[in-house]
Amino acid sequence: MEFLAPCHFGLEAVLKRELTDLGFPVLSVKDGRIAFSGAPEDAARANVFLRSAERILIRAGEFRAVTFDELFEGTKKIPWEEFLPRDAKFWVTKAYSVKSALFSPPDIQSIVKKAIVERMKQTYGLSWFPETGPSYPLRVSIKKDVVTIGIDTTGSALHKRGYRVSPVIAPISETLAASLIALTPWRADRILVDPFCGSGTIPIEAAMRAKRIAPGRKRSFLAEEWTSIIPEKAFAGAREEARSQELTDVSCDIQGYDIDPRAVRAARENAAAAGVADCIHFQTRAVKDLRHPKKYGFLITNPPYGERIEEREALPALYREIGEAFRRLDSWSMYLITSYEDAERDIGRKADKNRKIYNGMIRTRYYQFQGPKPPRRPKEEDGRA
Repeated sequence: MEFLAPCHFGLEAVLKRELTDLGFPVLSVKDGRIAFSGAPEDAARANVFLRSAERILIRAGEFRAVTFDELFEGTKKIPWEEFLPRDAKFWVTKAYSVKSALFSPPDIQSIVKKAIVERMKQTYGLSWFPETGPSYPLRVSIKKDVVTIGIDTTGSALHKRGYRVSPVIAPISETLAASLIALTPWRADRILVDPFCGSGTIPIEAAMRAKRIAPGRKRSFLAEEWTSIIPEKAFAGAREEARSQELTDVSCDIQGYDIDPRAVRAARENAAAAGVADCIHFQTRAVKDLRHPKKYGFLITNPPYGERIEEREALPALYREIGEAFRRLDSWSMYLITSYEDAERDIGRKADKNRKIYNGMIRTRYYQFQGPKPPRRPKEEDGRA
């Protein structure tokens, strides 16, 4: 079976590495989407384990179409009876088109639905469909006239881990936070500080990674309601596999600071819901007061971008404070995502690397200011360090 995993634009390499680590053969890598193959039960494993994907789709079919007649006929040729039972509730929940002759989402949605109904009529011998059974939402993308139709197994997007019980304004998504951490060399034995932690997403995702808590273990998925395609016990098996890999004795030094005490309270509640409160220290503190005695630590953060007009005038001073705080942290590395174009100038240092990433519809850059590597620990001799 072939699957599609959408992700944030610019983070395809992170998702590809995750898929490879899980043992899934990667079929193709495109902007914001990776195709991979697996057994039907692997839909459950992908949903439970992947940290950077937004959802998991079954690729039902792919074909070329430049007219609505071709779209109808191409959709109708797909063996929908192999996916949808006779009582299935199905609809096109989203359609989009890029550089293609067909560009009207409502028309694309309507024609695809009609074509599937025609196929189902012939297969099941029905003149109408009750649609009283499980839901099978469909997603259609048309890129350069190539139509891809996927069946959504996830339901609510994968960034909804289930631990955000106390949100705050403009949080970074869980999938993006997990991806930003994956782009650094941070490990659980190194200190990590987020001085703009908001509702705690970056520290929480880091702690979950350190404790090997699968991001989807505590939430439900749409495909669990299905009576076809995916084996009944697949999700229970994936959750049991996830539980067996969790670490309970991990010692972490992860810290989250924010100037807003309400955000700090929310972060603590979210960390408790995620099962990682023991790994993270949250505190009300401004970035100008950031100091730390330890060396070789990591700042991984998502500071204000100035998207709201009232914030923009304060950005130069804020980023100067970030730069001053970073210079006080001897031998640390800093990884910072922002859309603020003068970030490097005001921080006072050019980044060693930067990566273009879309945070929703906002084009950002992930600036990487790399510090020195810590000295190697002495090798053990005769069982003693």
